[in-house]
Amino acid sequence: MYLGEHAVQHPDRPAIIMAGSGETISYAEFEGQANRFAHLLRSIDLNRLDHYAIFMENHPRYLETCAAGERAGLYYTCINSYLTAEEVAYIVDNCDAQVLVTSAAKAEVAREALASCPKVKMALLVDAAGDDRFVDYRAAISGFPTTPIEDEALGTSMLYSSGTTGRPKGILRPLPEATPDYNIPLFRFLADLWQYREGMTYLSPAPLYHSAPQAAVNLTLRAGGTAVIMERFDPEAYLDHVSRYRVTHTQLVPTMFSRMLKLPEEVRAKYDVSSLEIAVHAAAPCPVPVKEQMIDWWGPIIHEYYGATEGLGFTACDSAQWLAHKGSVGNVRAGTLHILDDDGKPAPPGTPGEIWFESASTFEYYRDPEKTKESTSADGKLTTVGDVGYLDDDGFLYLTDRATFMIISGGVNIYPQECENLLITHPKVADAAVFGVPNTDLGEEVKAVVQPMPGVTADESFADELIAFCREHLARQKCPRSIDFDPELPRLPTGKLYKKKLRDRYWEGKSRIL
Repeated sequence: MYLGEHAVQHPDRPAIIMAGSGETISYAEFEGQANRFAHLLRSIDLNRLDHYAIFMENHPRYLETCAAGERAGLYYTCINSYLTAEEVAYIVDNCDAQVLVTSAAKAEVAREALASCPKVKMALLVDAAGDDRFVDYRAAISGFPTTPIEDEALGTSMLYSSGTTGRPKGILRPLPEATPDYNIPLFRFLADLWQYREGMTYLSPAPLYHSAPQAAVNLTLRAGGTAVIMERFDPEAYLDHVSRYRVTHTQLVPTMFSRMLKLPEEVRAKYDVSSLEIAVHAAAPCPVPVKEQMIDWWGPIIHEYYGATEGLGFTACDSAQWLAHKGSVGNVRAGTLHILDDDGKPAPPGTPGEIWFESASTFEYYRDPEKTKESTSADGKLTTVGDVGYLDDDGFLYLTDRATFMIISGGVNIYPQECENLLITHPKVADAAVFGVPNTDLGEEVKAVVQPMPGVTADESFADELIAFCREHLARQKCPRSIDFDPELPRLPTGKLYKKKLRDRYWEGKSRIL
């Protein structure tokens, strides 16, 4: 059902609840505000297939500013709220945004970025008075009607890759000429797979600029449910929200599982999670012991999937399937999957290779034909984002790592994800990154950088303990030769580890072909 219909049938039903403040936005309020912003966008000549950008933290106004674009046939780009001004400017300019929406908390970064964004003709501040650079959002939309614009059209997001291996790339999908009530096939598929329904309550612990929470909240609102938005993830607060709001659906990343499991047992036991029906996770491979413990705790309600923002293909599994194929990210549900070796030939079951799909949907990297070409096979039939994995005999996919993070040590290919997954299970480890560093004899050797749990002394004795722990469970060549410590690893709020930033410290001034 279209959001506007819910606003008519259930005007007072909560559409959005901000978990921290408790601020509640009804369907009628949400619909009215989104329509007002759509009118404003039309008034400054943003027409179908034009672009605007949103740069702010999880905020009460966030989703309505997205919804306006979905009613006006526009592409809206949600920007990582942790980026620097230079990084923000690159995306705003690259996506051809004519409008930038931001908040008081991000205003100074946005102001600096806008100096390099000549295409932006209006910058809006959602929660503060305007000035010489920003227009007051509330004042600007207040004079427009809460009814729909006359030429409503389906719009959608154009999100950027996380940029963990280079410049972020805009992922542009064709936008059908349709009205906003049209449900994109991918959304229909996901809603059926994860049993979205009217009256559900979805808890979103992730940043709204990312594709997964964007899609999940969108599905919730189309279904007529309530989306509870956490401003930031905290493990105990998350459990409290599940209990308080009787949450039925949620989506997390493995590091969130790990942090909840490391809460004291008496803390975990305080909260009732029995209302949960579906808990979805993705973004990074989940260590097998972590997922086993989560299923023991929450029951067989945990679903996993693998799919890039590019929408090339999709694998998924429920708890029962995963327990029969531990470590898998599921079997193919959309697209046709191929595992290819370095010569472009099919790899046999159990042998890692690059993951390619005959795409379930078409896409291009915006204003970057070379990157689009690099991600496509010579015959134009297959596409990849550079992930590595293998299939078992039953056709279930197992992720190994990004191709760019493969370590070649003495001619042996080593995929560090396995060691990372092991280290994170150690009770004294809060987070871990594993990658290759220079070795004059072997070319590369395995290095780990570990974030210790609070109160743990990061010294040589602890490093030796962790190396011994790895050697108990992994072949010696997969284990780190040395371990460094960092008080906080650069993990993106989406769950992805920004390993390039760590690895570059060790390769500065040294040549390496990536």
